[in-house]
Amino acid sequence: MNKTSMLTVSTILALTLSACSSGGGNTTNSPKGTNETSPQSTNAAVNEGTSDAPKVKLNYWTEDRHDLAYIQEVVQRFNETNKNNIEVEVKGLSENYNQSVDIAFSSKQAPDIIRTTPSNFIPFVKKGYLEPLNGYMNAEMDAKFGGALIDKSNMMDGQIYSLPNYGYSSRLIYNVDLFEKAGIAGPPTTLDEMVETAKKLTEAGQDTGAYGFAINFKGADNSFEKAPRSIAELSGVGGYGYDFKTGKYDFSGFADIMTAFKQMKDDGSMLPGVEAMDIDPLRAQFAEGKIGMYLSISAETNVYLEQFPAKINWAAALPPTINGEIKGVAGYWKTGPWLSISSQTKHKEEAWQFLDYMYSDEVLQKYYEGGYGLSLLPDIIA
Repeated sequence: MNKTSMLTVSTILALTLSACSSGGGNTTNSPKGTNETSPQSTNAAVNEGTSDAPKVKLNYWTEDRHDLAYIQEVVQRFNETNKNNIEVEVKGLSENYNQSVDIAFSSKQAPDIIRTTPSNFIPFVKKGYLEPLNGYMNAEMDAKFGGALIDKSNMMDGQIYSLPNYGYSSRLIYNVDLFEKAGIAGPPTTLDEMVETAKKLTEAGQDTGAYGFAINFKGADNSFEKAPRSIAELSGVGGYGYDFKTGKYDFSGFADIMTAFKQMKDDGSMLPGVEAMDIDPLRAQFAEGKIGMYLSISAETNVYLEQFPAKINWAAALPPTINGEIKGVAGYWKTGPWLSISSQTKHKEEAWQFLDYMYSDEVLQKYYEGGYGLSLLPDIIA
């Protein structure tokens, strides 16, 4: 499989956006109150137009790596089949994604299409980075996505800025080879077992420099979602510390969980440098056999098939719970927004045609079937 080449921020910002004239469309009142051209939403639109017109080049930025090989294939297919001379270039940013977007907008070199997430959606809307999509959507699109739209995740103040696609559940990813070497039959199901397992894995991995556990603490929000929250929710504790019965925040249910993580650190069972480690360096170390187990997303399969081909045998299991009893359900995370149009793009019509293609049933169905995410759309799951 091809490995994804991540570009540095400086390289990306050095690229200049081509200024090409937009094609025709239906003039509507935009959500911002100005008359703009807006196409009818239909996937057939990519097959119209003239092939000898100048190329309209669009830049598409994403922070996702687990699905990048598939996204690149889809983008290539769009570039080869659309008849409106639209050419999209997708770039994966390995880290500091939000800061990169901030710099790009401040320097007027923003991408045309942006991957938005639950953590950056509200800030990006408030900063004026995103183009409202209301004026581009027709009745068919409204029917398809309307029931899945979430306030402050897809829309704000009645304006739609991004449509949904998928979410993740959490899994414990573990190194089967190292488990066998340490004489451990299976993954831990309690916090005490997790701490003890991490210690045994570290002891068994001394000759190869392997450690029992790791977590990407550099991405604080992601590491919280993948680890403490998933354990808490399966244990019947509110994942964000909110008690719906009392209507109050109560983080006492996290005490045992955080104590267990601290104990693994104190025991020397965690990979050195996890305090500043991002998810991709962690994945690279796991693929090389240097990590015994870690908590991550349900779509890691594609990471070790396409991005970092694993040199070990590995498997996935449910995260452990506090005492081994499953009293709740680990919720989806990173749900809600997916793709957005930049407010700075000079090619909004063409950007919408690309989004229309990306949100087609064919693309979303293969995304779901490929295991890149758990679809949020009933029509795709059916």
